[in-house]
Amino acid sequence: MNNMSIDMKEASLNLHRKRKGKVAMRGTTPMKNGTDLAMAYTPGVAEPCLEIFKDKNTVYDYTMKGKTVAILTNGTAVLGLGNIGPEAGLPVIEGKALLLKKFGQVDAMPICLDSTDSDAIIKTIQMIAPGFGGIHLEDIKAPECFYIEEKLRELLDIPVYHDDQHGTAIAVLAGLYNALKVTGKSIEDAKIVINGAGASGIATAKLLISAGVKHIVLCDLEGTLLEGDTGLNEAQQSIAQVTNRQLEKGSLRDIIKNKDVFIGVSAGNVVDEAMVRSMNADSIIFALANPLPEVHPTVAKAGGARIIATGRSDFPNQINNVLVFPGMFKGVLKVRAKDICSEMKIAAAKAIADLVREEELKEDYIVPNVFDKRVSIGVAKAVMKAAREVGIARV
Repeated sequence: MNNMSIDMKEASLNLHRKRKGKVAMRGTTPMKNGTDLAMAYTPGVAEPCLEIFKDKNTVYDYTMKGKTVAILTNGTAVLGLGNIGPEAGLPVIEGKALLLKKFGQVDAMPICLDSTDSDAIIKTIQMIAPGFGGIHLEDIKAPECFYIEEKLRELLDIPVYHDDQHGTAIAVLAGLYNALKVTGKSIEDAKIVINGAGASGIATAKLLISAGVKHIVLCDLEGTLLEGDTGLNEAQQSIAQVTNRQLEKGSLRDIIKNKDVFIGVSAGNVVDEAMVRSMNADSIIFALANPLPEVHPTVAKAGGARIIATGRSDFPNQINNVLVFPGMFKGVLKVRAKDICSEMKIAAAKAIADLVREEELKEDYIVPNVFDKRVSIGVAKAVMKAAREVGIARV
């Protein structure tokens, strides 16, 4: 389940134990005397309260709302660990809150939800939403995550973002743009197989279709997703209506043949050298399962893959959601966006891809490093521009 070294495990446990987590609240105003108290609290605080009462939109001007998101989990799909509960999911959303602050200058409140009732989760988030400029959903299992996100988007007038869906999809699209440039293949002609028909796989397929991909087949443990298969959940049935239009049947081993691109958001070691070898020339492998990728890069290389990406930092071409969500929220908060649409996601992907200049682009460098300070700035600017163009920005 976890291939982390003993030393790294102990170091991580010590860090979390010593720090009591990874984030903390800090005040933004001085509190040294009675005047400070009167301004920040009573009686001075009544003035912004009255201004907001007169015009609810001024809450962005007088409070933390315009720079803060709620990051929520119920712990039902934590990393590759599965349903381990909200308390065990807290270290992950604390980590995401730290990354939002570090890379996007966005404040985030980690919130654990002790419920697997989708409607109860929706109602809870709806009730706390007035205090936040955006909602970041994390580690909620499929298919419930689709329903929760969809309903919240209908109910709320602030952006709702599920990182397992949208962050993965945007990062994959960014890498794919540049991988296709290196191989000289077009996005319209590329034949793609996605292994894993959960939140990440379905969201990735949807975004790739929006970006112009014509040929996608999704696989899960049972084989290909086929339109009309009553054994699929609602989200899978929906995506099956717009993918696999040739009605290919069989296992991943069958379907990967003669494909240009493999995108894995599933489990480790499900692809072998022979399977890679059965793909088209100059194949592209995105093996994103963690900690064990669907195929080890050395095996993929031996099978003839031209470009290989993983979700790990110890191999080239790390497809990491950190490239996406700090800049995404930085952008949507700045324009006070009401939603996150496909145009904004595609703009974010293009912004990430464009940070790798033509002269830098090569097989082992298709996406920028997560520590590249240009990433969140570039994503934010692209998202802001797209939000204004589609008319969902307030400023």
